[in-house]
Amino acid sequence: MRHYELMVILDPSLDERTVTPSLEQFLTVVKNDKGTVEKIEVWGKRRMSFEILKHAEGIYAVIEITCEPATVTELDRQLGLNESVLRTKVMRREPKKKRVAAAPAPTTAPAATAPATSTPAATAAVAAAS
Repeated sequence: MRHYELMVILDPSLDERTVTPSLEQFLTVVKNDKGTVEKIEVWGKRRMSFEILKHAEGIYAVIEITCEPATVTELDRQLGLNESVLRTKVMRREPKKKRVAAAPAPTTAPAATAPATSTPAATAAVAAAS
């Protein structure tokens, strides 16, 4: 099973109190296929950056689920058929990886370098020695 994040933009004329129960009706698809709904966050009514179906605002909801890819496809299809859903976006969430500290670079003794002869100080030292 994979982790997904689903963002849904709903018609702003809906009552915000009915958003969560109506989303839970769609999420029965996930529960029937042995998936889990981890979190439902309703952000409320927000202004969109561009109009969708002549709506300048929408009710945003973010849902985190764990299920099979076929289940997500079916859920997205069912949401697309609903007239109150303006837009959906499904993203696959990668599990968070633990950060591993980088291994320290091996310390080696600096190699002996010959003095540079093209610098003015080196030229003056050579001239003074002769």
